[in-house]
Amino acid sequence: MIRSKGVGVYFVTQSPADIPDKVLAQLGNRVQHALRAYTPKEQEAVKVAAKSFRENPGLDTVKTISELGVGEVLISLLDEKGVPTMVDRAFVVPPVSQIGPISPEQRQQLIGTSLVAGIYDTAVDRESAFEILAKRAEEKAAEAAEAKAQLEAQKEAERQARAERSAARQPDSIVQSVMKSAARSASTSIGRQIGNTIVRGVLGSIFGGSSKKRSSWF
Repeated sequence: MIRSKGVGVYFVTQSPADIPDKVLAQLGNRVQHALRAYTPKEQEAVKVAAKSFRENPGLDTVKTISELGVGEVLISLLDEKGVPTMVDRAFVVPPVSQIGPISPEQRQQLIGTSLVAGIYDTAVDRESAFEILAKRAEEKAAEAAEAKAQLEAQKEAERQARAERSAARQPDSIVQSVMKSAARSASTSIGRQIGNTIVRGVLGSIFGGSSKKRSSWF
C-alpha cells in the first residue's frame, strides 16, 4: 500500500541479517557495502547476503562482497518492468552538498535540471490493492448482512403464520364447548318443533279436507 502511494522506504543496517526474511524478500533496490567475515557465523552471513541478489554469471558475489573497497558496492535495482537486475559491482558517487539550506532559486534550478523533472510534479493517489480488496470485502459484508436480514424477516413471517394457524386450530375451552353444545341443542329443538308444526299442518290440511268431502258426498 505504501509503494502504491509513491512512498519510498529505506532500510539501512550493518548486516542484512538484521532485517527479517519476509521484509528482505520485498526489497527492490539493494545496495550492499563490503562485509568482513572472520568467524563461521559471519561467513555464513556473507553467503546469505550474496545469495539475496539476483545472480550474475560474470561475478562471484560471495568473493566480491568481502573485497569491496571504500566507496564500492554491490548493487541491484529494478528495471522498467519492476524486475530486479543482475547484481553488479559499482562505485558510489559522493553526494554534493553544502552547509545550510539552499535558496528558493537554487531549489527551482535543481528541480528544473533534474533527470526526473516533470515526472513527479503532479500528485497521483493511486488505489492500492489493499484498498480494492478492502472495498470488495465491505461490499460482500453488506450483501451478506442484507441477505441475512431478509432471511430473518422471512423466518419471522413464517413463525407468525404458523402461530396464527396454530391459534386457529386450538381446542375450545370448557365454557366455549358448553355454549356451542347448548346452541346446537337449541337449534335442533327449534328445528324439530318447526318441522313438527309443518308436518301437522300439512297432514291436517290433507285429512281435514278429505273428511269434509266425504261428509258432503253422503
